[in-house]
Amino acid sequence: MASDEEEEELAQLRAQRSQRTGVADLRGLQQKQKHAKTAAASYFEEPVSRPSTTQRAVVGLDMDEDDEDAPAIVDDLNADGDENADLQHGSLRAEFPMAFGQQESKIESLESVHAARLRSGSEAGTSAPQLAQPTAAAPARSQPGSDDGDDADASAPGVSSSGLGEEDLQLDPYMLPVSHEVALEGQGKVVTAIDVDHSGSRLLAGSRDYGLRMFDFNGMKSDMRSFRRIEPSDGHPVHAVSLSPTGDAFLVATGSSQIKVYDRDGKERGVSLAGDMYIRDLRNTKGHISPCTHAQWHPTDRYTGMTSSEDGSIRVWDTWNVLQKTVIKPQLAKPGRIAVTACAYNHDGGLIGGGMFDGTLQIWDVKGKFGTAASTGVVMPPKPQMIAKQDWRYVSGGGRVMRNAHEPSTEITSLAFASNGHSLASRGADETLKLWDLRKLKAPVHAFSGLPTIHSETACCFSPDESLILTGTSAQRNGPGGALLFFDVNKLQLVRRIGTVGSVVAVHWHARLNQIFMGTGDKSGGCVRGLYDPTLSERGVLLCAARKPRAKDSLDFEAPLVIHTPHALPMFKEAKQIRKRKSERDHDDAVKYHKPEVGSSAATLGRGAAGLIGKTGGTLLTQYILKNHGMLKNPAEEDIRAAILRHEAHADEFAAHTAAYNKTQPKKIFAEEEKEEVEEGS
Repeated sequence: MASDEEEEELAQLRAQRSQRTGVADLRGLQQKQKHAKTAAASYFEEPVSRPSTTQRAVVGLDMDEDDEDAPAIVDDLNADGDENADLQHGSLRAEFPMAFGQQESKIESLESVHAARLRSGSEAGTSAPQLAQPTAAAPARSQPGSDDGDDADASAPGVSSSGLGEEDLQLDPYMLPVSHEVALEGQGKVVTAIDVDHSGSRLLAGSRDYGLRMFDFNGMKSDMRSFRRIEPSDGHPVHAVSLSPTGDAFLVATGSSQIKVYDRDGKERGVSLAGDMYIRDLRNTKGHISPCTHAQWHPTDRYTGMTSSEDGSIRVWDTWNVLQKTVIKPQLAKPGRIAVTACAYNHDGGLIGGGMFDGTLQIWDVKGKFGTAASTGVVMPPKPQMIAKQDWRYVSGGGRVMRNAHEPSTEITSLAFASNGHSLASRGADETLKLWDLRKLKAPVHAFSGLPTIHSETACCFSPDESLILTGTSAQRNGPGGALLFFDVNKLQLVRRIGTVGSVVAVHWHARLNQIFMGTGDKSGGCVRGLYDPTLSERGVLLCAARKPRAKDSLDFEAPLVIHTPHALPMFKEAKQIRKRKSERDHDDAVKYHKPEVGSSAATLGRGAAGLIGKTGGTLLTQYILKNHGMLKNPAEEDIRAAILRHEAHADEFAAHTAAYNKTQPKKIFAEEEKEEVEEGS
């Protein structure tokens, strides 16, 4: 009996709690959690317009029907149908802004995003067939999750690369990812250097406005803004930027003779030493003595980098300590210094190529190094000492020097090695792109001519499958604009031309993303343009193409904070701004404003000492010392009349007349004053 009474009492307590909180048992809690999960899952979906409780009552909808998406009502005020319920809800709603409770969609429709960035079908100067859009419908890829930093694929839904048919391959056998275009945040001048890390998540772009911008695709929005901008060297344009094989650091070469190494987040790790310009032998200097022209990180060694300079040398660096390892001095046809305008590693770092300003192309085999090591017994010395002690030399093998590869006095702007080990592409300022076979450097395999360029950083690169060579052209003043050109390595012909508004300088085709990035610009500005195809490309710009940036709100504005301290000490008081009307009155007052007379020579001079025009106070140290010792007088304080009259007593001694006047005319006779004639009748 006691147990039955306890159960009845417990049931009554549960019923009372149910009336107070609306939750009677564990089942009710589970149901509320289910509704919360459903609401969280539909956070990024477009909200479905549903009638409110009052509207449902007015229309006559059944209030008791089971609506799983409707929020659970815990304790409805005035549940008995009080007429003041609407008034209470209205007064409560008036306390909040109109946008309260509205959830903004953070992801746009991918179809509309890609449709807005679809390139036009007309491309300047090309007869190649246009890319055909696949017609086969494939399973749609998953939409990005609710997290903004999610790395999920953002390709176009309904289409995948597996759905490409034979008809599409016949229309475009190269399957170039150039159907869509996106422009990243603009820069002040033309973009001259581009590099993307191995994973394809971060892009670096340097330009001639002395700045380098860093873009992160995983955290970027659809406005394509960079998360950081740095200036490696003030007043020097960025010529080259190269990321390490692991992507944890990058190397920057500017117009300065010193290179800089930064970590992944843009924090400076170190700067190289500048060489002694008075030492003639470049092997004995610790760094470049002239502006750098190019830089590249070793493709496999994360602690080695290479730079070229106008001093005529290529230097290999220890990027961890930013110390010089080796100096490579090219073989010259005659004594002197010739600038090295381009340098490059091959795919495994075993070869180094260098392009000279005189059109010479040279190749060094760095596998065959010889010299003296720095190891001393079992215990190794510190790494800086080891680098300073070792003496490695790189020599060029027979047949590795090609004279007049490009026209003399025209620089070689870029070099690119193919992974097959025997193909090399060189871009020159003589408006040519040449393909070389390293097994026979006597003559190029083919030369593509008619490629104008006015930039010394114009790049070239191979496609991921090495069937195409890419390069850019510069815009002409009275001719067509710049363009991105695709050349077939096997057929040795132009297969595609993509026109742009400005000049195309930097070019990079990322193999993992299958996206092409090019640095463009003209006299009005520059930017990085990315070419992609939703069906062929992945990640990269597709991750951030549909992310909407945060909308601007007027409440985000904050007025500058001003602190008024009337009782502060005089030394801490800030001078108040002069009112405009008072300054205008002072300007009108010529005496107060020290305005000179019109026509005087002092009117063209600036203000000097004591507010006078054309006067200086003698601010030199020598003038100050002489003035304090009485050896220098201020010309403004000197009486000119008294200085002249002091010589009156000795006037006879300094007479300018000859001795004859002393005898014939001892007494001076002055001219009589002429009297004015008075006219008659006046």
